[in-house]
Amino acid sequence: KVAEVQLYCENTEATMVIFDNDLSPSQMRVLTELLKVQVLDRCGLILDIFAQRAKTKEGRLQVELAQYQYLLPRLTGMWTHLERQAGTSGKGPIGSKGPGETQLETDRRHIRRKIDKLREDLEDVRRVRSTQRQQRQKNEVPVVAIVGYTNAGKSTLLNHLTGAGIPANNRLFDTLDTTSRLLTVSDTLDVVVSDTVGFIRKLPHQLVEAFKATLEELEYADLLLHVIDVSNPEWQLQAQVVENLIVEL
Repeated sequence: KVAEVQLYCENTEATMVIFDNDLSPSQMRVLTELLKVQVLDRCGLILDIFAQRAKTKEGRLQVELAQYQYLLPRLTGMWTHLERQAGTSGKGPIGSKGPGETQLETDRRHIRRKIDKLREDLEDVRRVRSTQRQQRQKNEVPVVAIVGYTNAGKSTLLNHLTGAGIPANNRLFDTLDTTSRLLTVSDTLDVVVSDTVGFIRKLPHQLVEAFKATLEELEYADLLLHVIDVSNPEWQLQAQVVENLIVEL
């Protein structure tokens, strides 16, 4: 199979190969060497899209955390060439650390510190959200969370219901941040309607953890409004993916 992909890359002059599944760091390293083009797995692609879509501070924090968690186990391959040079140069005392190994350890420590700091920042976000929820509960305002597969029309529905005016583009992961608006249902009932990040099959675990502050809104909602785009030929599969993820979360 690798030989087939290699031949296809040569014939089409492809510069990148994207795999619709997650690759281990070693698999990505080997495939990059064999195919001689940039290799991206499913998680890496989704993270790249999320990074382009993140607009608010919270969204950027969540994406950055997921990116660092994805990068950490892949650092070894980035410094393999230096480690090989250090191991075969014959320079330095036996048992001494080569430049690659030293830089690898430095990068790991740096990334772990970044991850810890991002988690602290996101914990502050969760505390703010918790305070807001307590205030809504005190005022007895019900919360409706709009859920659904990515690009199913959640933001469009929120705009129609509340006149929120948030961007509702026809593209994947256009919404990464929870947007909440007040909807007057009757003279005696107001509800808060929240638009949430869209789901997708094989959602990377890094994103589930990173977006915990956002996904937590679903747990405390009084009603989950599941939006399904029945014009999509795979709408039944997409609906099942959403329902399964909600149960897991």
